[in-house]
Amino acid sequence: QRHGLGIGGQADHSEAAWYVAAKDLQRNVLTVVQGHNHPLLQQTALTAIDINWIANSPPADSFACTAKVRYRQADQACKVQCHDKGLTVTFTELQRAITPGQYVVLYDDQICLGGGVIAATTS
Repeated sequence: QRHGLGIGGQADHSEAAWYVAAKDLQRNVLTVVQGHNHPLLQQTALTAIDINWIANSPPADSFACTAKVRYRQADQACKVQCHDKGLTVTFTELQRAITPGQYVVLYDDQICLGGGVIAATTS
């Protein structure tokens, strides 16, 4: 997937792998960084849309719970703020590579509360 970018995959380059840190489709800009733990890959919050609640509604307008943003990830402590267009999830610890277009799933202990599509992240 580096084809045409002129980065990585070259015999004389032994640096760490490249990762997409951000996409700005309106300006046609792709931001790539080198290294699995680059600071631009660390986020503290996300906004999600197209929310599906298991109980048909959130437990409250604002609440604490845990969330997962990738398969088999350990539960991550967070606070959720619901709003008209979706919700905002703010994590207590930095999260690596939260990806717009993927899903965030919210839990209360072992009970799935619901989830939605990640629309944007905040560093």
